[in-house]
Amino acid sequence: MESQLPTADFLGFESLLADHEREKLQDVRDFLAKEVSPRAVEWWNRAEFPHEILPKLAGLGLSTPVQQGYSHLFSGLVIAELTRADTSIATFFMVHHDLFVEALHTFGSPDQKNRLLQDAMDLKITGAFALTEPLHGSDVAGGMATTATRDGDTWIINGAKRWIGNGTFCDYMLLWARDTETGGVRGFILDATLPGVTRTAIANKTALRTVQNADITLTDVRVPEADRFAGIKTFNDTRQLLLGSRILVGWQAVGQQLTAFDVARQYAVERHQFGRPIAGFQLVQDQLVTMMGNTTASLGVMARIAALQEQGESDMPQAAFAKSFTTARMRETVALGRGILGGNGIVTDYGMAKIFADAEAVYTYEGSYEINSLIVGRALTGISAFA
Repeated sequence: MESQLPTADFLGFESLLADHEREKLQDVRDFLAKEVSPRAVEWWNRAEFPHEILPKLAGLGLSTPVQQGYSHLFSGLVIAELTRADTSIATFFMVHHDLFVEALHTFGSPDQKNRLLQDAMDLKITGAFALTEPLHGSDVAGGMATTATRDGDTWIINGAKRWIGNGTFCDYMLLWARDTETGGVRGFILDATLPGVTRTAIANKTALRTVQNADITLTDVRVPEADRFAGIKTFNDTRQLLLGSRILVGWQAVGQQLTAFDVARQYAVERHQFGRPIAGFQLVQDQLVTMMGNTTASLGVMARIAALQEQGESDMPQAAFAKSFTTARMRETVALGRGILGGNGIVTDYGMAKIFADAEAVYTYEGSYEINSLIVGRALTGISAFA
């Protein structure tokens, strides 16, 4: 019966895709159902990253889909589907492809692209995005403490980064540092094996446990001038990348809600209490309808954002609204789903506990709810409420 029931995409936003995009999205679903979903909880419980799936993931050919001619809606729905299967794998995908590889496309020199781009697209090498610091997250634009000092044909990097996804195992990082001469922010392709680079896994996480976040310490690291991103002039270039990645986190919030609805609806149909499925009780149906409504509203926002991206008209306040709105809806949706499962909602055996925990990371990264709300508030009033 369940396979014939509607999904949480109740208004059919997927139907807006071109035929070839719908077919490709089904290929993604088939891959995830076979290679990721059956083992995602196991990876999460052990806090281990499944390196063995990378060649198969690369085989999908979906590195930076928009660069390959796919629509922004398709690109977003790919992230939603990856998240639906496993938020950690989706986060790896976004950090590598939509930050590191996208930066090579956008800012890389011909030499840098020739050396790294194809291997990065094929996941023969992996990348990270090293921006956040131990003492600077939301204020990193003005407070960045990591420094880069020019010394002939090299740059000497000193400082520290924190919460760097893929940081424990990546081959390269897009590293951001402040030029000690000009005070401007520069970007570098950092070979993670260089002397002076120390990587330490962040332990004891309660969300995205499969993602290998790292503390990075940089001590007199020498980076060749050839590995400076020549296309990055100011921190505004960072914002160009973060605009796209912030939008994709909105799509992650959609995926979180899709999977929470999937798990909660199946459980409600199969779980019997008082002689019948709990899906037959009015309160449970009301909760499922609210979950579906939140998901559909989030899909509507993100589909409109995708349309604006196609027109080249999306901006940071819109991205901030998308991220804050969808993650707020997501928080309610996963909480309702966890409640429907009762006590079974706090053990990963049933899936919902992992979904519930991972939602907190999605709610926080790429700008917290509060920071994104203030970006929207400034756009609405013309008055900045930042401290």
